[in-house]
Amino acid sequence: MAELTISGDTHPILKDDPASEWMGIEVVALDDGHATIRMTLRQEMLNGFGMAHGGMIFAFGDTAFALACNPANPAPADEGTITVASGVDINFLKPAFRGQVLTAVANRRASTGRSGLYDIQIYAADPVAGTAPGTAPAPAGAAHAPAGTAQAATAATVPGELPTDILPGELVAEFRGRSRTISKK
Repeated sequence: MAELTISGDTHPILKDDPASEWMGIEVVALDDGHATIRMTLRQEMLNGFGMAHGGMIFAFGDTAFALACNPANPAPADEGTITVASGVDINFLKPAFRGQVLTAVANRRASTGRSGLYDIQIYAADPVAGTAPGTAPAPAGAAHAPAGTAQAATAATVPGELPTDILPGELVAEFRGRSRTISKK
């Protein structure tokens, strides 16, 4: 079961990833070909129009893509390889603003040989009163479980679906990634 914060124990590629750490990315769910992550937009992530910089949304989606492409616990036969982007496209649909919680849901759509195709949806939601920045709001009528509790972790592990402890908000971007598995050097 994935932890709800970045650490080398959550996924090996996050061990030495200062960009994802700086962004405050939280891992919500991991499975083969799937990752769900979230972060809160901060002032330094905004552009001159006062909305999320497109590069921040892209980097956020790219992290979800990388987590979905690379197994958290590689099989011995896979330890000499990594999966990287061979190309990506992103469509920005709506702006996101400071204080909103972004959630990215990445899913593998196809895989053959060393190539793969992944879709990542990125949502923005306003924080709910009483939740700490970076934690997901509880669904209406549900008791809020603090991040890191067994209840929050259990709710966050359905591959390919938004965890039940997340209100996704509005779809702000669609990211499509093409992957290629290569040898580590």
